Amino acid sequence: MDKIYVFLATGFEEIEAIGFIDVCRRAALPLKTVSVTGELTVQSSHHVGIVADDLFENIDFSDASLLYLPGGLPGAANLEAHEGLRQVILQHFQQGKPLAAICAAPMVYGKLGLLEGLHATCYPGFEPDLHGATATGELVVHDGQFFLGKGPAAVLKLGYTIVEHFCGKEKADDICAGMLYPDIFTA
Repeated sequence: MDKIYVFLATGFEEIEAIGFIDVCRRAALPLKTVSVTGELTVQSSHHVGIVADDLFENIDFSDASLLYLPGGLPGAANLEAHEGLRQVILQHFQQGKPLAAICAAPMVYGKLGLLEGLHATCYPGFEPDLHGATATGELVVHDGQFFLGKGPAAVLKLGYTIVEHFCGKEKADDICAGMLYPDIFTA
């Protein structure tokens, strides 16, 4: 399997990045965090500095199996404004490879016109940015090439959905159980 790339821009939502990374790394999925800021340390929406694995300009994304955009503001808007990332997304999309985003970040795909005719979800209030998609309001939506999460509370379920996609249901269920995720519904 090729790599999952997680893109970090100033103002990203910490839990939506770190929670996703955690689930994927528990599944031993190859993953690399990428700063689009020109600096390795990226400030989150709550002013936590996270050190990315590499800088956008240093990476050849031809080995990408999945691109993941965490939400948060102004993080999602900063991702949307990054021309290089937009080109990588379009190329990845044209190759038929999966794309994922959560919270406000599905707007990046929506504004590129990639969600047209699909079901999608996002943080409430960003539905107009989904351009041509049917907003479901569901916690996690998988339609076509897209895996989308509604907001911070969706990050674990979105992560398990990605693990299931790449590793199978049994592996996803094992990680889910090991993280005690089912317990939150009985507490």
